[in-house]
Amino acid sequence: MEEVLQYANSAPVWIISSIVVSIVIFQAFIFIRVASKTAPSIGMTAQETKSALRTGFISCLGPSFGIVVVIISLISVLGAPFTLMRIGIIGSAATELTAAGIGANAYGVELNSPDFDLKAFTTVVWTMCLGGCGWLLFAALFTKSLGKMQTKIVSKNAKMMTIVSTAAMLGAFGYLASQQMVKGYSEAVAGIVAGVSMMVLLTIANKKGIRWLSEWALGISLILALTIGYLSSLI
Repeated sequence: MEEVLQYANSAPVWIISSIVVSIVIFQAFIFIRVASKTAPSIGMTAQETKSALRTGFISCLGPSFGIVVVIISLISVLGAPFTLMRIGIIGSAATELTAAGIGANAYGVELNSPDFDLKAFTTVVWTMCLGGCGWLLFAALFTKSLGKMQTKIVSKNAKMMTIVSTAAMLGAFGYLASQQMVKGYSEAVAGIVAGVSMMVLLTIANKKGIRWLSEWALGISLILALTIGYLSSLI
Protein backbone atom coordinates (compact mmCIF):
# COMPACT_ATOMS: atom_id res chain seq x y z
CA MET A 1 0.00 0.00 0.00
CA GLU A 2 2.89 2.35 0.73
CA GLU A 3 4.22 1.79 -2.79
CA VAL A 4 0.82 2.67 -4.24
CA LEU A 5 0.63 5.94 -2.28
CA GLN A 6 4.19 6.76 -3.26
CA TYR A 7 3.26 6.69 -6.94
CA ALA A 8 -0.19 8.16 -6.36
CA ASN A 9 1.33 11.22 -4.66
CA SER A 10 4.24 11.57 -7.07
CA ALA A 11 5.07 14.78 -8.95
CA PRO A 12 3.76 13.65 -12.38
CA VAL A 13 0.34 12.83 -10.91
CA TRP A 14 0.28 16.20 -9.13
CA ILE A 15 1.13 18.00 -12.35
CA ILE A 16 -1.57 16.26 -14.41
CA SER A 17 -4.18 16.70 -11.68
CA SER A 18 -3.28 20.37 -11.22
CA ILE A 19 -3.72 21.01 -14.95
CA VAL A 20 -7.19 19.43 -14.93
CA VAL A 21 -8.29 21.32 -11.81
CA SER A 22 -6.90 24.58 -13.22
CA ILE A 23 -9.07 24.13 -16.32
CA VAL A 24 -12.15 23.65 -14.11
CA ILE A 25 -11.34 26.80 -12.10
CA PHE A 26 -10.71 28.74 -15.34
CA GLN A 27 -14.11 27.64 -16.68
CA ALA A 28 -15.80 28.77 -13.46
CA PHE A 29 -14.32 32.26 -13.75
CA ILE A 30 -15.32 32.45 -17.43
CA PHE A 31 -18.90 31.43 -16.61
CA ILE A 32 -19.08 34.04 -13.83
CA ARG A 33 -17.74 36.73 -16.15
CA VAL A 34 -20.17 35.86 -18.95
CA ALA A 35 -23.09 35.67 -16.51
CA SER A 36 -22.21 39.06 -15.03
CA LYS A 37 -22.05 40.66 -18.48
CA THR A 38 -25.29 39.03 -19.61
CA ALA A 39 -27.29 39.86 -16.46
CA PRO A 40 -28.23 43.46 -17.48
CA SER A 41 -29.63 42.22 -20.81
CA ILE A 42 -32.21 40.07 -18.99
CA GLY A 43 -33.20 42.79 -16.55
CA MET A 44 -31.02 41.89 -13.56
CA THR A 45 -29.56 44.75 -11.56
CA ALA A 46 -25.99 44.80 -10.27
CA GLN A 47 -27.29 44.12 -6.76
CA GLU A 48 -29.30 41.11 -7.93
CA THR A 49 -26.26 39.74 -9.76
CA LYS A 50 -24.09 40.07 -6.66
CA SER A 51 -26.80 38.43 -4.57
CA ALA A 52 -27.05 35.51 -7.02
CA LEU A 53 -23.28 34.98 -6.97
CA ARG A 54 -23.21 35.19 -3.18
CA THR A 55 -26.09 32.73 -2.90
CA GLY A 56 -24.35 30.28 -5.21
CA PHE A 57 -21.12 30.53 -3.23
CA ILE A 58 -22.84 30.03 0.12
CA SER A 59 -24.97 27.16 -1.20
CA CYS A 60 -21.88 25.24 -2.30
CA LEU A 61 -20.29 25.35 1.17
CA GLY A 62 -22.70 22.90 2.82
CA PRO A 63 -22.35 20.08 0.26
CA SER A 64 -18.58 20.67 0.18
CA PHE A 65 -18.28 20.09 3.93
CA GLY A 66 -20.51 17.05 3.61
CA ILE A 67 -18.04 15.15 1.43
CA VAL A 68 -14.95 15.78 3.57
CA VAL A 69 -15.10 12.38 5.29
CA VAL A 70 -15.38 10.54 1.97
CA ILE A 71 -12.56 12.61 0.47
CA ILE A 72 -10.27 11.69 3.36
CA SER A 73 -11.02 8.00 2.84
CA LEU A 74 -10.25 8.31 -0.88
CA ILE A 75 -7.00 10.17 -0.19
CA SER A 76 -5.83 7.36 2.10
CA VAL A 77 -6.20 4.89 -0.80
CA LEU A 78 -5.77 6.85 -4.04
CA GLY A 79 -3.60 9.76 -2.92
CA ALA A 80 -4.35 13.48 -2.75
CA PRO A 81 -3.77 14.61 -6.36
CA PHE A 82 -5.98 12.04 -8.08
CA THR A 83 -8.73 12.50 -5.49
CA LEU A 84 -8.54 16.27 -6.01
CA MET A 85 -8.84 15.83 -9.76
CA ARG A 86 -11.84 13.48 -9.62
CA ILE A 87 -13.77 15.50 -7.03
CA GLY A 88 -12.90 18.70 -8.91
CA ILE A 89 -14.43 17.33 -12.12
CA ILE A 90 -17.37 15.27 -10.86
CA GLY A 91 -18.08 16.89 -7.49
CA SER A 92 -19.65 13.74 -6.04
CA ALA A 93 -17.55 11.94 -3.46
CA ALA A 94 -20.16 9.20 -3.11
CA THR A 95 -20.07 8.47 -6.85
CA GLU A 96 -16.28 8.38 -6.90
CA LEU A 97 -16.09 6.13 -3.85
CA THR A 98 -18.53 3.73 -5.50
CA ALA A 99 -16.52 3.76 -8.73
CA ALA A 100 -13.31 3.10 -6.80
CA GLY A 101 -14.93 0.14 -5.05
CA ILE A 102 -16.19 -1.27 -8.36
CA GLY A 103 -12.74 -0.95 -9.92
CA ALA A 104 -11.05 -2.66 -6.98
CA ASN A 105 -13.61 -5.49 -6.95
CA ALA A 106 -13.19 -5.95 -10.70
CA TYR A 107 -9.50 -6.53 -10.10
CA GLY A 108 -10.31 -8.94 -7.28
CA VAL A 109 -9.29 -6.96 -4.20
CA GLU A 110 -10.81 -4.54 -1.71
CA LEU A 111 -9.88 -0.93 -1.15
CA ASN A 112 -7.39 -0.53 1.70
CA SER A 113 -6.60 -4.26 1.65
CA PRO A 114 -2.98 -5.50 1.78
CA ASP A 115 -3.42 -6.90 -1.77
CA PHE A 116 -4.21 -3.47 -3.20
CA ASP A 117 -1.14 -3.01 -5.42
CA LEU A 118 -0.19 -0.76 -8.34
CA LYS A 119 -2.16 -2.87 -10.83
CA ALA A 120 -5.25 -2.59 -8.67
CA PHE A 121 -4.66 1.17 -8.38
CA THR A 122 -4.40 1.43 -12.17
CA THR A 123 -7.64 -0.51 -12.57
CA VAL A 124 -9.41 1.83 -10.16
CA VAL A 125 -8.08 4.91 -11.96
CA TRP A 126 -9.28 3.66 -15.35
CA THR A 127 -12.67 2.69 -13.89
CA MET A 128 -13.21 6.12 -12.36
CA CYS A 129 -12.02 8.03 -15.42
CA LEU A 130 -13.93 5.98 -18.00
CA GLY A 131 -17.00 5.91 -15.78
CA GLY A 132 -17.12 9.69 -15.77
CA CYS A 133 -16.77 10.07 -19.54
CA GLY A 134 -20.43 9.30 -20.29
CA TRP A 135 -22.04 12.52 -19.08
CA LEU A 136 -19.10 14.63 -20.24
CA LEU A 137 -19.43 13.30 -23.80
CA PHE A 138 -23.22 13.63 -23.67
CA ALA A 139 -22.92 17.26 -22.56
CA ALA A 140 -20.37 17.99 -25.29
CA LEU A 141 -22.38 16.34 -28.08
CA PHE A 142 -25.99 17.14 -27.19
CA THR A 143 -26.02 20.37 -25.15
CA LYS A 144 -26.72 22.49 -28.25
CA SER A 145 -29.52 20.17 -29.39
CA LEU A 146 -31.07 20.18 -25.93
CA GLY A 147 -30.93 23.98 -25.96
CA LYS A 148 -32.89 24.08 -29.23
CA MET A 149 -35.39 21.59 -27.80
CA GLN A 150 -35.82 23.78 -24.73
CA THR A 151 -36.49 26.82 -26.93
CA LYS A 152 -39.18 24.95 -28.87
CA ILE A 153 -40.87 23.72 -25.70
CA VAL A 154 -40.85 27.18 -24.12
CA SER A 155 -42.29 28.76 -27.29
CA LYS A 156 -45.22 26.33 -27.22
CA ASN A 157 -45.76 25.96 -23.49
CA ALA A 158 -43.52 27.85 -21.07
CA LYS A 159 -45.12 26.22 -18.01
CA MET A 160 -44.33 22.74 -19.34
CA MET A 161 -40.59 23.48 -19.32
CA THR A 162 -40.82 24.64 -15.72
CA ILE A 163 -42.74 21.52 -14.74
CA VAL A 164 -40.32 19.17 -16.54
CA SER A 165 -37.18 20.80 -15.13
CA THR A 166 -38.62 20.92 -11.60
CA ALA A 167 -39.74 17.29 -11.82
CA ALA A 168 -36.30 16.26 -13.06
CA MET A 169 -34.56 18.02 -10.16
CA LEU A 170 -36.99 16.58 -7.60
CA GLY A 171 -36.52 13.12 -9.05
CA ALA A 172 -32.73 13.35 -9.05
CA PHE A 173 -32.42 14.73 -5.52
CA GLY A 174 -35.18 12.41 -4.26
CA TYR A 175 -33.34 9.40 -5.67
CA LEU A 176 -30.05 10.44 -4.07
CA ALA A 177 -31.70 11.22 -0.73
CA SER A 178 -33.70 7.98 -0.64
CA GLN A 179 -30.54 5.95 -1.24
CA GLN A 180 -29.16 7.28 2.04
CA MET A 181 -32.43 7.32 4.00
CA VAL A 182 -33.04 3.57 3.56
CA LYS A 183 -29.71 2.76 5.21
CA GLY A 184 -31.02 3.24 8.73
CA TYR A 185 -33.06 5.18 11.27
CA SER A 186 -30.62 8.06 11.77
CA GLU A 187 -30.20 8.53 8.01
CA ALA A 188 -33.98 8.67 7.55
CA VAL A 189 -34.30 11.21 10.38
CA ALA A 190 -31.56 13.35 8.85
CA GLY A 191 -33.25 13.30 5.45
CA ILE A 192 -36.67 14.25 6.86
CA VAL A 193 -35.20 17.03 9.03
CA ALA A 194 -33.26 18.43 6.06
CA GLY A 195 -36.33 18.54 3.83
CA VAL A 196 -38.70 19.98 6.44
CA SER A 197 -36.23 22.59 7.76
CA MET A 198 -35.41 23.71 4.21
CA MET A 199 -39.10 24.25 3.40
CA VAL A 200 -39.73 26.08 6.69
CA LEU A 201 -36.71 28.35 6.30
CA LEU A 202 -37.54 29.25 2.69
CA THR A 203 -41.19 29.89 3.58
CA ILE A 204 -40.16 32.25 6.40
CA ALA A 205 -37.59 33.97 4.19
CA ASN A 206 -40.11 34.55 1.38
CA LYS A 207 -42.93 35.75 3.64
CA LYS A 208 -40.74 38.03 5.76
CA GLY A 209 -38.48 39.13 2.91
CA ILE A 210 -35.35 37.96 4.75
CA ARG A 211 -32.85 37.66 1.91
CA TRP A 212 -29.91 36.43 3.98
CA LEU A 213 -32.03 33.59 5.37
CA SER A 214 -32.85 32.29 1.89
CA GLU A 215 -29.14 32.38 1.04
CA TRP A 216 -28.14 30.46 4.16
CA ALA A 217 -31.15 28.10 4.21
CA LEU A 218 -29.28 25.19 2.63
CA GLY A 219 -26.33 25.42 5.01
CA ILE A 220 -28.58 25.76 8.07
CA SER A 221 -30.76 22.81 7.05
CA LEU A 222 -27.68 20.65 6.48
CA ILE A 223 -26.27 21.48 9.91
CA LEU A 224 -29.63 20.78 11.57
CA ALA A 225 -30.01 17.49 9.70
CA LEU A 226 -26.49 16.32 10.52
CA THR A 227 -26.84 17.27 14.20
CA ILE A 228 -30.27 15.71 14.75
CA GLY A 229 -29.33 12.67 12.66
CA TYR A 230 -26.24 12.12 14.81
CA LEU A 231 -28.21 12.57 18.05
CA SER A 232 -30.84 10.10 16.86
CA SER A 233 -28.13 7.51 16.26
CA LEU A 234 -27.19 7.72 19.95
CA ILE A 235 -30.69 6.89 21.12
